[in-house]
Order: sequence, then C-alpha cells, then structure tokens
Amino acid sequence: MACGIFNHGYLLKSLLNLMTTVNKVDVLLVGSGVMSATLASLLSELDSKLSMLMVERLPTIAAESTDAKNNAGTGHAGYCELNYTPVASDGSLDIKRALSINAAFETSLQFWSHLVENGQLPAPTKFINPTPHLSFVWGEEDVEFLRKRYDLLKAHHLFKDMEYSEDPAILSKWMPLVMQNRDPKQKVAATRIPYGSDVDFGSLTRSFVSNLTNKANFKLKLNSEVRRLKQLENGRWQLTIVNLKTKKTQQIDAGFVFLGAGGGALKLLQKSGVPESHGYGGFPVSGQWLVCDKPEIIAQHNSKVYGKAALGAPPMSVPHLDIRIIDGKPALLFGPYAGFTTKFLNDGSYLDLIKSVKPSNIKPMLNVGKQHTDLTRYLIVEAMKTHTSKISVLRQFYPDALKADWRLENAGKRVQIIKKCDEKGGKLEFGTEIVAAKDGTIAALLGASPGASVAVQAMLDVIERCFKLPLQQADWQEKIRQLIPSYQQSLIDNPTLLNTVRQRTLKTLKLQD
Repeated sequence: MACGIFNHGYLLKSLLNLMTTVNKVDVLLVGSGVMSATLASLLSELDSKLSMLMVERLPTIAAESTDAKNNAGTGHAGYCELNYTPVASDGSLDIKRALSINAAFETSLQFWSHLVENGQLPAPTKFINPTPHLSFVWGEEDVEFLRKRYDLLKAHHLFKDMEYSEDPAILSKWMPLVMQNRDPKQKVAATRIPYGSDVDFGSLTRSFVSNLTNKANFKLKLNSEVRRLKQLENGRWQLTIVNLKTKKTQQIDAGFVFLGAGGGALKLLQKSGVPESHGYGGFPVSGQWLVCDKPEIIAQHNSKVYGKAALGAPPMSVPHLDIRIIDGKPALLFGPYAGFTTKFLNDGSYLDLIKSVKPSNIKPMLNVGKQHTDLTRYLIVEAMKTHTSKISVLRQFYPDALKADWRLENAGKRVQIIKKCDEKGGKLEFGTEIVAAKDGTIAALLGASPGASVAVQAMLDVIERCFKLPLQQADWQEKIRQLIPSYQQSLIDNPTLLNTVRQRTLKTLKLQD
C-alpha cells in the first residue's frame, strides 16, 4: 500500500512540475529577431501598459538571420542594389521598388533617431555607421544599364545626391581595392551615395531588447519554444511553451500573437490554422561569405560595392564587397554565395522543407518547383563550388585578392515565399510579406530581402492591420507621429518633407558631417 501511495504521489508531483498556471499577456512575440524587437519597441512606445512576452528558442538574442554575419547588413536603401531596378522586356527600367525601399528605410532611420534622442538606444556608432553605397559594373552593356539607371534615379529627390562616373581616376578614389591593378582596357562605371550606411542589426536588436527588459510590462523567455497554438472561442490564443533546458511546459493566453521567428514563422503560421495561412510555402536558400580580417586590406576599403547578380541567381545573391562594423570591429566581406538547403534556420532541421508541405500548399510548391528548375540547379552548383572558385569570383571585384587572406563563413538561411496565384498556380516571391488573420489577433512576417532594413515600415503595417481600434485614438496618432514624423505622408511624393526628415536623421545618426 505504501508503495502504491508513493507511486501515485510521485506521479502527481511530476505532473505538477510539468504544469504551471496559465499566464495572460496582451502581446506574445515569437522570436527575438529584429522584426519582433521592432514591433515590441513600437507598441511599448505607443502604450506602455501593454503586457508583452518575447519567446526565443535559442539561448541568445538575435542569433539567427538578424545576427550581423547572417544578415546582408547593408541598410538596404535601394542606392546600390541593382536588382531593385529590374529591366522590363522592352528594355525600360522600373525604379518603383527602389523608391519604395528607400522611403521605407527612411522610416526606419526616423524611429531609430527618436530612440537615440530619447536615450533608449546607445550612441549611433554602436549599431550604424556611415558607409558609401556604390554600384559597380563592367562591359558595354552593363555600363549602359547603370548609366540609364542613374539618369532615372538622379531625377528623383530621393536619389538627388547620387554620383556617377566612368573615369578610372575617380573610381580609384571611391574604391581603391576594386580598381587596383584592373585591366585599363576594361569598360567600367559606378554610382555612389556618400551617406549610405552599414547597420549591425544584431547589435541594434540586442539594444532594443535590453531597453525593453528594463520595462515592467515586458518579459523575455530564452531557451523556450512554442510547440502548439490554438485560438480560443473568445478570440484569444493559447500557446504551449516548452523550456528546452528544464522541459517544463507552460501555457500562455495571449490577445495578439506575432510570429517573427524568421524561417520558423511558416511552421507556426501553419499550426495556427487561420485561413490566411493556406497556400503559403517556403523555398530555403543558404549562403556563405568570404571574410577578410587583415587590417591593412580593410583599411583600403570603406564602402559597400554591389555588382550585378549572375544569370539565374536569386536576388539575395547579388555579389558585393562590404566593409562591416560587427560588434565594434571592422571586417571585409564578399558574397554571399548562395547554396541549396532544406533547413529553414541555421539551428533548424534538414526535414524543415519536407515538413512544411501541406495539402493547401503542395500545388503551389510543385508548380514553383517546375518553373524554377534553373534556380535549383544554380543553387546546387553554387553549393559545390570550391574555395578556389569562390576566390576567382571575388577577383572580378578585387583583382589582387589572395586566397590565403580570405576564409569562408556561413551566412544565415533565407526562406523565400511561395504562394498561390491564379496564373500559374504558384509564385516564388523575393520580398517580405505580412500575413495577418482577418480578426487581427495573429500575424506573421514571411520572406527575406530587404527584410531588416524595412522592419519599422513592416511592423507599422502589422499595427495598422492588427491594432486598428487603438490606432484610431488621438493619443496613438500623436505618439506615432512623434516616433515617425512622416507617418501617413509620402516621402516619394513630397521632396520638402524628405529634406526635413533626412536632415534630422543624417545628423542624429551621424551619417553625414
């Protein structure tokens, strides 16, 4: 009998250890990357009484795609990324995307400036540094393309300060490593914006979260994973969270859920069962950087130099030679070299792609697979390239590059969006997209580039779709315009507003003397 009582008591004690009381929060954020941290920071500024919980499965903040060497880190502004001005079938250039991305990045700069001015972010040099943005091409055809691109962009007030040159002497001043010992007969050209930036999004995000954890209504759970989520009859969400160290399970009742878990967001969106999730799939792409740490080489390059992507390459594989400031230390990176993977996260599973296939998305995914066999082939070939062959690509940008000076380092995973469409049954998207439930109780961010650089605009979209009632209130409207003075106004259409905004952000963030 005693033995039986002991066993029942032991079982009861074990069950009690595994279960905790259900806690309620207003906002639950899955993932500690730049998107979740930005949304939490915006909401905290708009209403400090909102209770928030951030859940991160890793032991550290922003360790996946947001981390500096996992992220493109450019401060994507459309200044130098040639894939943002595609060539149409009639030979014309479309600059609309470059304009919208530039305006969105200006929105990010405004929010960061506000937080710097109010002491909620550290000195700007801790996360953003002035770095000229250059586009560089060679050969008659690409030089003509760049000249045409420059003429179109220069005519718009967002790009009025762009410079263009085909003069080797000027180009040598702009980018010494790139022009050093280059064939003098080669036709070359470049554009330049002097007040481009290098953003360490890992450092920025950790500063966001550090600031948030000092507030009474914000909690952070590391080493914790959301395993299940379901919507209750009252519209709120019940999430089951497991501590990966202790294996202890906890249930959280949340009024709003944001899935900002990078490559892990799709899986959770599918688990939510909301109709808006149907038809979405993911196409993962891996990457690598060539990294140089030699001070004498780094000292000769102070910019970001972007070229044209190889035929068949995905947009995030546009080659660029970047100076980076990572955790306060300069490094020179070249790449990224794309590769094929089935993992959605660096710390993910090789079964991620297979497990993401559902009855609602299998048709779009199969159709995209048929349409993009060339892309799959390209990624596999890229993944099989040797270190020597990768150095040969680098030498197109830096002719004197020595193999011994460069090491390979893995970049983050990018999960491109696959979605239903009427024309082909499935479409591969190379951008970011907010997927939100009709009732506004849950939202997810899917996709990749331009990603982190437009995080503030993306999270404003989430707030507009999921916090409609409070956003109509006068105090929210007043606060949001303090955070982002250009809110609900067009920087694309209003040159006077842009000039006012840009003067402030360049000065506050120390991007221009």
